[in-house]
Amino acid sequence: MAAAAAEDARGAAARLEAIWRNGGPAQWLLRPLALLHAALVGLRRTLYRVGLLRREHLPVPVIVVGNRVAGGAGKTPVTIALVEALRAAGRRPGIVSRGHGRSDLAALHEVQPQDPAATCGDEPLLMRRRTGAPVVVGRDRAAAARQLLARHPDTDVIVCDDGLQHLRLARDIEIVVFDERGAGNGWLLPAGPLREPVDAPPAGRAQLVVLNTDRAEPPPGAPPGERSRRRLGRPVPLARWWSGVPGDTAPTDEAAWAALRGRRLLASAGTGQPARFFDALRAQGLDLDTLALDDHHDHAALPWPASATEVLVTEKDAVKLDPARLAAERPGVQVQVVPLELQLAPGLIAAVLQALPAR
Repeated sequence: MAAAAAEDARGAAARLEAIWRNGGPAQWLLRPLALLHAALVGLRRTLYRVGLLRREHLPVPVIVVGNRVAGGAGKTPVTIALVEALRAAGRRPGIVSRGHGRSDLAALHEVQPQDPAATCGDEPLLMRRRTGAPVVVGRDRAAAARQLLARHPDTDVIVCDDGLQHLRLARDIEIVVFDERGAGNGWLLPAGPLREPVDAPPAGRAQLVVLNTDRAEPPPGAPPGERSRRRLGRPVPLARWWSGVPGDTAPTDEAAWAALRGRRLLASAGTGQPARFFDALRAQGLDLDTLALDDHHDHAALPWPASATEVLVTEKDAVKLDPARLAAERPGVQVQVVPLELQLAPGLIAAVLQALPAR
């Protein structure tokens, strides 16, 4: 029943995205709701700006990473890369996030590397494992940040993942992420993909834009920004990835990919844009069957067909695939994790460090 509900949800989302792309009478009928949405967004921003709704300020600088469009634009990889850049610059970052998909959204929870994803959400768990930085999840990001600072008082900057519309948390810097979709058709939900106007003014002292796309042309409707560079890391056997051992035994990246060519592979992805993962794997010369799952798919039941013997998954999915469980349920299946490595533009990192208040 859960699988059927997920399939229905994917179908509804695909139909809505087709309406956004193709326009026509169905999209026109949604425009009044989009205009109402825009009015409510503008009113809420005004109430915060004039002080009728209160922002909560923290004793350390806050950087918020988010996107204006619905769906996966790559904000979590940007957050991971930003935390690594801050640490390289001598800062001590901590991360707060909502924790999408966890069982108790209201509770505050500090993420530990071996937590089940149902407790904290798959993306916060991935950020904790990848960066080693302290991560606290909570619907109230300000409360999550206060708990993080109380438990880790040496933290000198908070990075808020997916908090662009969480205006109660005062911020110093906003980083807005766009992928190749840009602003889509330019309309707000439900007539288009935008959560808020593409030119919404910054809620902090500085607003920076990351263009998370490999295409030469700029994303349609997106403001100018700094391009990030994405590449797939070499595949890692699931048990080694869980143990924190980086890389594999192949002498080079090319050798790691060459070892997979000519084999029957299933690529499985429960992300906002699974086709992006599949296309990147095909660019490495792999011949794939593909399985696109709903975003944040819980993997409570292993979704792969009985014929699958070698499976490639994203890190976001890997955090929900305990190797011991996999060995017990599907002992004949070999699963490899394909990391996404994202490099922020040097100009963006310099702008962030310049905009941060002095310590």
